[in-house]
Amino acid sequence: MEQQINLKAAPRDLLGKKVKILRRKDQIPAILYGQNFKPLPLALQRSEFVKIARMAGEATLINLDIAQKEPIKILIRDIQKEPVHDGMIHVDFYKVDMSKEIQTEIPINFVGVSPAVEELEGNFITNKDSIKVECLPEKLVSEINVDIAGLKTFEDLVHIKDLNIPEGIKVLDEIEDIICQVTPPRSEEEMKEMEEEAAATTEKAQIENIEAEAEAKKAEEKEAEVETEGKEENQPAEEQPNEKK
Repeated sequence: MEQQINLKAAPRDLLGKKVKILRRKDQIPAILYGQNFKPLPLALQRSEFVKIARMAGEATLINLDIAQKEPIKILIRDIQKEPVHDGMIHVDFYKVDMSKEIQTEIPINFVGVSPAVEELEGNFITNKDSIKVECLPEKLVSEINVDIAGLKTFEDLVHIKDLNIPEGIKVLDEIEDIICQVTPPRSEEEMKEMEEEAAATTEKAQIENIEAEAEAKKAEEKEAEVETEGKEENQPAEEQPNEKK
């Protein structure tokens, strides 16, 4: 069982575009959802959550303390960031049912030294930085270690089937998928091609920044929808508008 990680949160009334007020107070708006659980808007202290997010990632259970009530077991499902400064602007939490299996991704942590890199000056290539799994929440681990000392030549590969997966965790990815490898040193011509690709990537990143801004706006609209749905659900039946006949 992983070490206990605790996070404090507070219910919030500021929704939609009003969440900008929270951000100016160095807080992050968040939403907690789950099966048979009404979405709950929350506010987090930025400094505390940034530290917790680095520790937990998306594969570690967190005890969420809301207004000093009984802690709720959660996972971080999504963190939205603003495009320019990469600051966190919104967080999605998932309320975990400890009795039911869940699907998530566990990060891969590469350890050791590859002789093909050290001695043959090859390039270490990672094809995956996480694996998709299914297990009971209590079986989750924060990361899977992959020892790359076995990569001695450019023909050596590490597959998912080679990983040491803890008991109780079922891998959903294909077992023949390649995790990492070492490729031969690149020539000057290849380096030039890489520079051209990098320039194209920069242009693509600028486009993605524009799309990210649109996503941030969508997140604010999502909050507004939660507020509207909450009001409709709480409205007494006799106060609901009559249908036109």
